[in-house]
Amino acid sequence: MIDTLKVLWCAWLVAGLITGIGLAATEESVDEQARKEVREVVKRLQARYEKTKDLQADFTQKTLIEGFERPITSSGKVYVKKPGRLRWNYLDPATEDIYVNKEDVKVYVPEHKQVLVGKLTQMAASKAPLELLQGAAKLDESFTVEPTPGKGRGIGGIPLLTLVPKIHEGEAQRNLQKIVVEVFPKTYYIRTVSLHEVSGNVSNFEFSSLQANIGIGDDLFEPNFPADVEIVKAPVLSQP
Repeated sequence: MIDTLKVLWCAWLVAGLITGIGLAATEESVDEQARKEVREVVKRLQARYEKTKDLQADFTQKTLIEGFERPITSSGKVYVKKPGRLRWNYLDPATEDIYVNKEDVKVYVPEHKQVLVGKLTQMAASKAPLELLQGAAKLDESFTVEPTPGKGRGIGGIPLLTLVPKIHEGEAQRNLQKIVVEVFPKTYYIRTVSLHEVSGNVSNFEFSSLQANIGIGDDLFEPNFPADVEIVKAPVLSQP
């Protein structure tokens, strides 16, 4: 089965900073400029998605597992509709359909004739992706938003965003270390999302052929499974 948890992290969704006294003032100035640019990107990104009622796109996913040289590649289509509806269809190299309705998740694997059912918050072991998917939270409420070191910019010179999940009271350290987000110039829709795990695994999602506010019907998000499929309850993950 394709890694469903990484998809749930990305839904939505749907997901470092840019010594001698003589250099201190210059570095502080550069740092503040980077933060200012990042704040502007966040503002435009959130404004764009607040105006978006539905969205569909093609995606390519590449997952690099620590210790392996070659990434695992897959592709398909994703559909999102407010409030909290998502359909994620893997088409290559294997078929798998993921349906999200607020907290309810159904994962259909035709090859195994099984439907995995569960709660998004339980399966993903975090409320942050759900909040982002539903548009119920601001980025800076669930994440510490920082400039991205190194390359630092995407196409069109737009600064990349590094999102570090906040640890709230009663939660242990999460498995996700950070999310790096790139947006399209002009539209500020998300172009790429990179999920960096503490283990060293990295999953990259690239979106293309985006179409927004086209009036996607509710029926697209209603699964129609064959009568002979086996229903399997997803194991509940403990809070990481």
